[in-house]
Amino acid sequence: MKIKNIIAREIFDSRGMPTIEVDIISQNDKLGRFAVPSGASKGHNEALEVRDNNPHKFKGNGVSKAINNINNIIAPHLINKHFHTIYELDNILLQLDTSNNKSILGANAILGVSIAFFKSLAQHKQIELFQSFNRNNYIMPIPLINIINGGMHAHNLLSLQEFMIVPHGAKSFKEALYFSAETSYALKDLLSSKNLNIGLGDEGGFSPNINNTEQACDYILEAIYKTGLKINKDISLAIDAAASTLYNHKTKTYFIHDKGTLTTKELIKYWIELCKNYPIISIEDPFSDNDYYGWTQLNKTLGEKIQIIGDDIFVTNIKFLNKGIKDKLANAILIKPNQIGTLSETLNVIHVAQKHNINHIISHRSGETEDTTIADLAIGTNATQIKTGALARSERVAKYNRLLRIEELLGNNITYVSPFKRKHKLFE
Repeated sequence: MKIKNIIAREIFDSRGMPTIEVDIISQNDKLGRFAVPSGASKGHNEALEVRDNNPHKFKGNGVSKAINNINNIIAPHLINKHFHTIYELDNILLQLDTSNNKSILGANAILGVSIAFFKSLAQHKQIELFQSFNRNNYIMPIPLINIINGGMHAHNLLSLQEFMIVPHGAKSFKEALYFSAETSYALKDLLSSKNLNIGLGDEGGFSPNINNTEQACDYILEAIYKTGLKINKDISLAIDAAASTLYNHKTKTYFIHDKGTLTTKELIKYWIELCKNYPIISIEDPFSDNDYYGWTQLNKTLGEKIQIIGDDIFVTNIKFLNKGIKDKLANAILIKPNQIGTLSETLNVIHVAQKHNINHIISHRSGETEDTTIADLAIGTNATQIKTGALARSERVAKYNRLLRIEELLGNNITYVSPFKRKHKLFE
C-alpha cells in the first residue's frame, strides 16, 4: 500500500483530556483512523507519552508536541512510500525513535501512526480489520466486565482499583453480555436501596462510597444472586488490585484502607484468604511491579488455581515478559498497545505469550476513546479474554458492540470457550 497522506489532530478522551487521532489515507483513498488512549495508573517501564507540559493549558496534558512529531518528523518518511506489512512500517518508526521508551517522538505519536496504517491497509485490501491478522479459526474473548471502581479510577476509599464479573459460563458472547447487564442492573438497584452512590468511575463501574473490599464483593454476589444466575457456574469475580499504586517504596509495604499497612508476606496471605472466601478466578497486579518475591510466591501458591495477570510488571514488553516466564511471576499478561508503542511489538509479545501458554488479555485504558480497534485485536489474535470496562459509557460499550457484530458476522465459524479451571479446591 502506498501512503498518500497522514493527518494528526488533537481530540479528547473519556476523561476530557487531549489525545491524538491519526488518519492515514492510501493511494486509493482508503482511510485508516486511530485514536490513542491513555492510562491513569501506569507501570514504571511503560513507553512514554509526549505531552506539552504547559501548566496553563489542559493541565499540561496537551499533545501539540506529539502531533508536531507526526507531521514534521514521521510523515515525511512515510508519505508516497509503499509498505506491504505493519512490520515494514513499524521498522521505520523504530529507526526514527531509537530510545528504549519512545521518549524521542512519544509512544502516543508512534502508536497513532502504527495502528492507523494497519487499519488503512485493511481498508485497502477490503477486508475486516480482524482478518488482517491472517487467522482462519477464531474464538470470542470472555469479557472481564468492570462493575465497581476504586483506586485511581474513582472518588471513594476502595483501595483496589477494579472489581469485575466474569461470565465464563455463557454459551456465546451475546449471552455473556446479557449475564453482565442483568448483574449490573441488579447491583445498581441494590446500591440505591442502601443509599450508596451509583455514580460511575473512569471505566464505567459504580463507585459507591464504601472502603471495604469484602463489602464490595458481597454486594456483587448479592446482585448476581438476585438475577438467578449461578455463582461459579455462570459467573465469577475478578480483581485488578493495581498494587503499584498502593506500594510505599521506602517502607516496602502496601496500604489498603480497610486493612491498614501490609508487608508482602501479609499481602500474600490476604490474597489467599480472599480467594478462599470469594469466587475470585483472576487477580491482576496483586503486587507492585518490582516486588518479585510477592509475584513468585503467589503464582507458586495460587497459579494452578486462578489466573494471575501481570500488567504493570510486563507493560506489553517482550523483555519483561521473558523475565516473567523465566521466573514464573504470573500465568497471564494484559496487552495494552500504548504501553509499548507499536502494533508489531504488541504482536510479538502476544506471540511469545501464546508460545509459553500465558493467557493474553486485550485491554483498554482508563482514558479511552470510541475507537474499537482492540475488539478486532482480540479476535485477530485469539485472545482468551478482553477487558474494556463496564457495560456503561459509550467509549466502553463501543468495543462490546463491535464484538457482537463480529460474532454475528462469523456465526458458526467462531467459538466461545472459557480458559478458566472452575473445578478446583477454592470452589469446594
